[in-house]
Amino acid sequence: MPRITPTSRALQHAMQSLERLVLEHGLDGRPRLPPERELAQRFGVSRTTLRAAIQSLVSRGMLEPRQGSGVFIASDRPAAAATPWPPAPWLGLVDTHPALRADTLEFRMVFECAAVRFAAQRAEADERRQLAATVRTMRQAVREGDVAAEAAADAAFHAQLASASHNMMLGRFYANAIASLREHITRNTYEAGRDAALASRRAQQRLGQHEAICDAILRQSPDDAALAMREHIEFVGRQFQA
Repeated sequence: MPRITPTSRALQHAMQSLERLVLEHGLDGRPRLPPERELAQRFGVSRTTLRAAIQSLVSRGMLEPRQGSGVFIASDRPAAAATPWPPAPWLGLVDTHPALRADTLEFRMVFECAAVRFAAQRAEADERRQLAATVRTMRQAVREGDVAAEAAADAAFHAQLASASHNMMLGRFYANAIASLREHITRNTYEAGRDAALASRRAQQRLGQHEAICDAILRQSPDDAALAMREHIEFVGRQFQA
């Protein structure tokens, strides 16, 4: 095993500190990072080490240097597509910042339970048909063991719920958070499939949960819809508890 040098430890410390700062700035809506000198002093590292840490996050698509303006949190974060994990970089941070996963689950619990309740009350006939069609797509994907197609249908289903809530603020908020939420949903689907012995059973459980959510919306039952969504998100959380 290679010896960890002080320089390596300093770089690792700078990278992790920078990741935390990126998360804080992103959540606070402050896209521009503080000046290099200030960051180096805050992290207790040299400016050379800080530059290496910044370059690491730039290469991962999390930061964007702009000539003459400074370093910015990348604003055009790609939504996770139906491609093998890892997708876009942001939720890769859960490996070194596990609290982010818990925070995302808490956010989804509040946001999506409210959205699905409104969707059950307000979804129009064509929106209900679209949700049902997406569940059918998910069912076919699970039957065929197509994790990529399941993940794509899963993310689409949750986006459709936000739209069907017919709440302007919920819709706007979801639009702002969609990249992170799509990454979260897609990552969960892929990670749950890593254990081959459990993958099929978990896929069937996820499918059943989405069918229950959709059924409650089709029946226009907000209480049942919110309960089904809560049970789904709690299930997602239990999958990744140590």
